[in-house]
Parts: sequence; C-alpha cells; structure tokens
Amino acid sequence: MAEQTVRVKNIGLRGVTVADTKISYIDGENGVLLYRGYRIEELAEHSTFMETAFLLLNGHLPKDGELERFERQVVQAREIPEFIIESMEKFPKQADPMDVLQASIPMLGIAEQELNEETREANVRKAIRLIARVPAVVAAWHRMRNGDKPLPPDNALSHAANFLWQLTGKKPDSEIAHDFDVCLVLHADHTFNASTFACREVVSTGAHMYAGVTAGVGALSGPLHGGANARVMQMLLEVEKEVKSKDEIARWVNGKIQKGEKIMGMGHAVYKTIDPRAKILKVMSKRLGKKMGRDHWYEYLTAIEEAGYKEFEARGKSNIRTNVDFYSGSVYTLMGIPIDIMTPVFAISRVAGWCAHVIEEKFAEAQEKPALYRPEAEYIGHYCGEIGCSYEPMEERK
Repeated sequence: MAEQTVRVKNIGLRGVTVADTKISYIDGENGVLLYRGYRIEELAEHSTFMETAFLLLNGHLPKDGELERFERQVVQAREIPEFIIESMEKFPKQADPMDVLQASIPMLGIAEQELNEETREANVRKAIRLIARVPAVVAAWHRMRNGDKPLPPDNALSHAANFLWQLTGKKPDSEIAHDFDVCLVLHADHTFNASTFACREVVSTGAHMYAGVTAGVGALSGPLHGGANARVMQMLLEVEKEVKSKDEIARWVNGKIQKGEKIMGMGHAVYKTIDPRAKILKVMSKRLGKKMGRDHWYEYLTAIEEAGYKEFEARGKSNIRTNVDFYSGSVYTLMGIPIDIMTPVFAISRVAGWCAHVIEEKFAEAQEKPALYRPEAEYIGHYCGEIGCSYEPMEERK
C-alpha cells in the first residue's frame, strides 16, 4: 500500500504562530491580557489612553516630561486637512462609517509629508498623527451625514473628551470622559487579531504605515471581527421590546440557543474564561445605567449572562463566557455614541495598537520575524494529467 501523507489543516491560521511580538500577550485559559508586560486591569485603573498609546509605541511608560510632549504632539495633529473634508462632503450620506473611515486613511496618507520616510522615529510621528486624526474623521463624518458641519477640536479637552465633543456637540462631564478614556485603553491592542495581522502582513511587503492601517480598518469592518458590541446593543433593544420582565429572560435565552442562534457578546476565539476587559466594562455599565436612568439595561444584560452560562454549561460548553463586547455596547450607547459608530470607535482605540505592530514589523530584528508573509496553500483543483491541462480551441470543448 502506498504511503499516505496526512495533512493537518489550520483553518484561519488558528493555533499557528507567525511571528514574535513584545507588544501584548493573552493567556486565554486564565483570562490575562498584558500590554508590554502590564496587566490590563492596572492600566485601566491607573493609566490613560494617551499614556497607554505611548507605552505601546515606545515599549515603556513615559517619564521626564515624555507624556506631556506626546499629548502635545497629538493635540497639534488633530486638524484634518481641508481637502479631506471637501472630499467627504461628496460621499453618499448613507455610506457606512467604516467604509468612510477606510476611504479616508489613504487620503490622510496623501497629506503625510513623511509618508515614505522609513525610520523608526518618522513612523512614531506618523502614528501620532493617525491617533489624533482617526477620531476627527469619525466625528466629522457622523455630523456631515446628518447635515451638520464638523466641529473644530477643543484643545483644552483630553483625547477622549474631545472626540465626544466633536461627535455629539456636547462637552462630556468628567465621569463620562474618564469612562470613555478607560474604554479606549481596553481596546488599544489584542495581539495578532485579524485586523492587526492584516496591518502587519501588508507592511511586511515594505508598504508604508497608512497602507497597513487601511488594511486593518478593512479587516475590522467585517462582521466576524468588528461590530459585535453593536449587535449586543441591538439584542438588548430586542429584549427590551419582547420581554416584559427580567424573569422572562432565561426562557428567551433558552429559545435562542434551542434555535441555534448566537447570544451576542458571549464566546471568544482565544479566551476560555471571562474576558478580563468584560469585568471592567460590567462595572461601568452598571454605574452609567444608574446615572442615565437605564438601570434595567444592566439588569437585562446580567440576566442574559447568567442564563447563557447555565444553558451552555448544560450543553458541555462551560468555556463560553462574556467577552469585551457584551457590556461595551450599552456603555457606548449611554455615552451618546450611535450604534453604527461603535466599530469606528474600536478603530479610534486600536489604531494605537495597529501602529505599534506596524513599527514592530518594520524594525524588529530579522531573526524575530519573516521578511515577507507568504503562507502556502494546498491546491485541490483540476490537474488534467500529470503536467496540467491542455488548452482546447472553443469549438472542441465539451
């Protein structure tokens, strides 16, 4: 009998290590997330998004005036070039905010004077401009599609507060501004997820940072990667309509699972326990719900969570737990962020991680990464013989 070769298929590269990284680490079994060695819980409690972005880009927490200088550079880069605003005015008003964002990143690249300057220092400066301008693009488009003029940045406001101001036209109170800043910290990086891998794969060809980030936005726009918190919020609004009291939620959850439907915000590709970010957002959801008179949203979510755990455990799936999206949808809604802006908000935060990975991909030592991502595929098409098919004229084809 001829010897057979057994091929193991790694669907979606699951379980395949493609490169080294010093940026972030996940222990999915124990629910641990680290940025540059720091636990996400400590950063959420003590740091800010600006400090976290500095950490991701530079590999260490800032000292000796570095944070003030970094924040000043971000503030100075907040303005969007006028030709981009003029271009956005011509976009169809029904365009999806993620498509608008993806179209806008290359335009930001066109305006970038250091676009092809490939030093580490120049790439950090490009990252700072992207961190500053992605929120401005998202806020500007939201206002323009509703017939309003984009608002100028308020340079007296923090990064988080300024985005909420430019989005809603209202200055957020200190509690909401702080909570949104924490949300940005929580979403800033998450190792080699689909969008981060897309960024790194593109720049492994030698492409510039804006090309890589454009690819990251494109990957994030897909429903299997981004948008889960928006779908959790839509689920919550559905429950609000269909369920008369919290006591009926267990039956509602059971019905969903019986029909093979998903409970949005539960389960994760990496975590086999509760996502550590979900714990922080759960506390925030409760506090903001009470503040904004939406206590029942938190009650419904916790009831869905508890009922979901019981149903999944009964089916031998005790590793399905809540992820970062489960409570963030309600948190963002309570902050005045529309449902279809939630995925762009993800990008506002994750652009810091994307840029850090782009820089690592470009400047890591050669032995730590491949020079060019070039995976292989197993051909399963037609052979038509040992050396390929013979071309036949049209009249001879059957």
